[in-house]
Order: sequence, then C-alpha cells, then structure tokens
Amino acid sequence: MSTAAPPADWHRLDPRTVLVTALVVAGVVAGAAIPVTLGLTRWFSLPVAVLQMLAGAVLVIGVAAGADRVRWHRTRYRIGTERVDLHTGLLLVKRRSLARSRIRTVDLTANLMLRLLGLVTVRIGTGEQGSESTLVLDPVTRAEGERLRRLLLERAATASPGVHREGELAVLDPRWIRYAPVSFVAPMLGGAAAGAVMQVSDWIGAQGQVIEWVGDRFRETPLLWTIIVLVLAALVAGVLGALGLWIEMWWNYRLEREAGGTLRVRRGLFTSRSISVEEARLRGVDLVEPLGVRLLGAARLDAITTGLAKDHEAKNADHNTLLPAAPRTRADAVASDVLREPDTPTGAALTPHPRAARGRRLRWSLAAALGPVLILTLLGALLTPVLLWIALGCAAVGVPVAVVLALDAYRGLGHALSGRYLVTRSGTVRRSTAALERAGVIGWTVKQSVFQCRAGLLSVTATTAAGGGAYTAHDTDASEGLTFAAEAVPGLLEPFLERAGDPGHPDP
Repeated sequence: MSTAAPPADWHRLDPRTVLVTALVVAGVVAGAAIPVTLGLTRWFSLPVAVLQMLAGAVLVIGVAAGADRVRWHRTRYRIGTERVDLHTGLLLVKRRSLARSRIRTVDLTANLMLRLLGLVTVRIGTGEQGSESTLVLDPVTRAEGERLRRLLLERAATASPGVHREGELAVLDPRWIRYAPVSFVAPMLGGAAAGAVMQVSDWIGAQGQVIEWVGDRFRETPLLWTIIVLVLAALVAGVLGALGLWIEMWWNYRLEREAGGTLRVRRGLFTSRSISVEEARLRGVDLVEPLGVRLLGAARLDAITTGLAKDHEAKNADHNTLLPAAPRTRADAVASDVLREPDTPTGAALTPHPRAARGRRLRWSLAAALGPVLILTLLGALLTPVLLWIALGCAAVGVPVAVVLALDAYRGLGHALSGRYLVTRSGTVRRSTAALERAGVIGWTVKQSVFQCRAGLLSVTATTAAGGGAYTAHDTDASEGLTFAAEAVPGLLEPFLERAGDPGHPDP
C-alpha cells in the first residue's frame, strides 16, 4: 500500500491512530477474554481454549488495526481560504465541506490514551443539528489541533462594551465538589449500580446466588429495614459515583476570554475537553439551580448562544456550561464578567407573579400527588387491603411534599428588565434564571388558557435563535406580562396590542 504524502495543501491524520485503535481493541478483547475462554472450555480443554482465545484476539486486533490503517491512508483534510474540506473512504469516497464563514465551534477532546500520545480529536462544527454539519479529525497532534482552533475561530477583534477583564475569568475551586452528591446524578448512578450488579450476575449465571447471599445477610431483619439498608447502600454507591464523575468532568476547569472575543472552557481529568464560545454569538446566560444544589446556596451557569448545537458524537460534553455548580455569589460574578455587565442581570430584583399563579401550582402538584393514591385506593378496594395501606402512606408523604414544592415554585416565579437583558425565572426541582439579550429576541408567543383567562393570567414566551429557543414568563398578570414583552423589545408586540384594542379586529 502506498504511503505517499497528500498534495501540499492537504493534510493527513496522525499515523498513530492505528496504534490507538489497536490498543483500544486490545483492551476490549482483554475484558472479554476470561468469559469467552471459560465458554470455550465446554467443548475444549483449557490449554486449547486459551490458544484459540489468543489466536482470535490477534485476528480481531489485526483486522481492526488494518481497517484503521486504510482509513488513515484514505483520509485527508484541507483548510482553504473559504472552505474546510474532508475526504475519506475506500471504495466510495466521501467528500464533505464546510464554509469557513459558517464555522462556529472548534472543540478539542482527548481521552487518556490520546493525551499520553499527545493527540486530540478535533470537531469542527457550524452549530447546526446533525452530523453533516460537523467535521471530525480523529486524531491529530495537540499542536495541530490548537493551530486549527486558532485559525478557524480567529475574528477581527472588536471593541466590546464594559471594562471587565480579559484572560482568566474562573478556575476550579476543589471545594465545589461538595455539590456533586446533592445533584440528581447520585440517585441515578445508585440505581444504575444496583442494576449493573444484577445484570452482570445474570450474564455469568450467578444471579440466583447473589439474591440468595443478600437474603442470607438480612434473614433476621424486618422487611422495612432491609429495604432501607439496600436503598442507603445504593445511595452511597451513587454518591461515590457522582464524586468520581464530577472529578472526571471538571478537574482542571478553567474559563478564559481570549483575544478576538472568544470564551474558552477547558476541563477534564482523564478526558480533556476544550470548548469555545464566540462572544459575538452569546445572547445571555442561564443560571440553573437544581433543588439539591440550590438548598446549599449554589448554581450552575450555562451560556445562551447561537451556533452551539450538540454533536451526537460528542453527546457526553456539556457544550453550553460555562461554570459548574458553585456558590451563587460566584456564579453571579462570573455571569457579570461573561456578559461584560457591571451588575449581573441574574441578580436583578424580579417582579413577583399574582397569587392566582400560586393556586394553579398547588392544584397541579396535588393532582400529581393524589392521582397514584386514587389508583391504589381503587385497586386496594378490588384486590387487597395492602394497597390501601400503601395508598395511605403515599398520601401522607406525597401531599406535604407536593404542597412544599408548589409553594416553592410560586416563590421562584418572576420577570424583569435589566439593562440590555430581559430576565425570567421559574421552576422548583430545576430552577432557571435566564438573562436573555433583548436584541436576540426574534418574536413573542402569548398563551392564555381558559383557566388562565378566568384568573387574569397569561404566559409570554420570548423566542430566540439561541439556547433553548424559548424563554417563558409563566402565569404573569395579564397586563404586566404584555407590558413586559412590549417594553423588552419595543415595536415587536405593539401592532398586535393595537389590533387587540381595536373593536374592529378580533383579539390576536
């Protein structure tokens, strides 16, 4: 096979990609070696099974490395003055091209193996959804990755309002790790750990023994205490998993503002990540406070920006997170620096919503809590009284929790105008305070159900091309909500308000 270099203006991936593929496949094969060898012993002696396993491993690794060698030989890329081109494929050559003017992201990632070899994976994207809007160079040297990032994201430096500093805006404080165990990740990981134990034991045919071993440990323990202990064990496993995940994701975290107006987030312990956000595309920030984190006085900061769609191949990267869960005052300060505002919009005093909004939340929460209770009660009356006791327990726990969450959700409602930004806040389990640049609003959606109309409420939604695409002030006073929308973006809503006030026209 020829290894001739590509034309002068074309470049190839790093040839060590073959070594990376061989090592990765070898790791997978090593993990499967023991169960496969034991399976082969059903038909062959142990030495023969081991030899067959080794021969198969060499074959699999060789085929994978050979295929990647072909991929490397047939892949080349070019950075032109107007376009970025990527050609790959053996029999069917795939040619893909992106206009440089449309490129919005150049992200660098490197797992532990790539880092040891000084390599990175480069993802060049336009910010649109779908794999066709992203070119992946996997891998190139770190120096080449940095060169491509600077080359493709360079913009003419423009003066930005405000006097906030350039360079480093935030660095990791190891004390922030205390917020990891109170996130919703912990119980999810605990449940996943318990499920993994049962699944693996089933694969090796030992699930019955595992269940029997657990039963022996709690043979003399009441059922309620057995459940409590098992739940606590799962939670402990979840907490440990959440701590490990946080360290992997956020170690070496740094937020910087680079020359030319680019915000860069770097983070990761084993897998390093570098994510860039153009300030010209920034439309605001979202201060996110999950319930557990909020109880400890902390919040996470996300960017509201255009051209930052998640690539399905990088689904584990939180592309829009500028700051992990940190003390609320620190999050507000970083938001102020990011937006170049003397006073952060996320800390602005908000207009509270009418009491009728509280009643709506109480009714929703109680309906959600009492629905399962009603079903259990009906089933208990038809089947067994045990379900009636379960329904009573659910009501005793669910109703107070529903009331507390509803009242908290009401207290969290608010909206305001703060300088160049409109601010909306809502939520309880996940409270969001979004500060959206008023110039980034492209339309308004006003919704009023029959029940809202009777209560004198409505919801106004600012639509934008950035972030989640829509930010809503829920259940505002009808007149206050329309005034808020009209003042936020003068001239956008007034024609509809005038038509609504004209007896000759129906309401919009």
